[in-house]
Amino acid sequence: MGKPTSIKTTEEVRDRLRILAAERGTTITELLEELSSRELTEPEREQRAYEAARELGVDYSEQARRAGAEAWAKVRAHQERPGGAAA
Repeated sequence: MGKPTSIKTTEEVRDRLRILAAERGTTITELLEELSSRELTEPEREQRAYEAARELGVDYSEQARRAGAEAWAKVRAHQERPGGAAA
């Protein structure tokens, strides 16, 4: 584990984090570690996309990257619609 540090936030956010951590039987620090590990950074997403394309036998070109980004945007748009159905 790294050296402890402080994060400035509002009292409302701090209180919410405290409640969420208590509900999970953990600490705010452990909760933040879990939450931060769920999201990939842009370089991590690019690396995962490259690896997935390689496994599929696809050349990860700029065209493939754009096509993938457009496909995921469409998936997210459908997920955000009530009932997940197309409009």
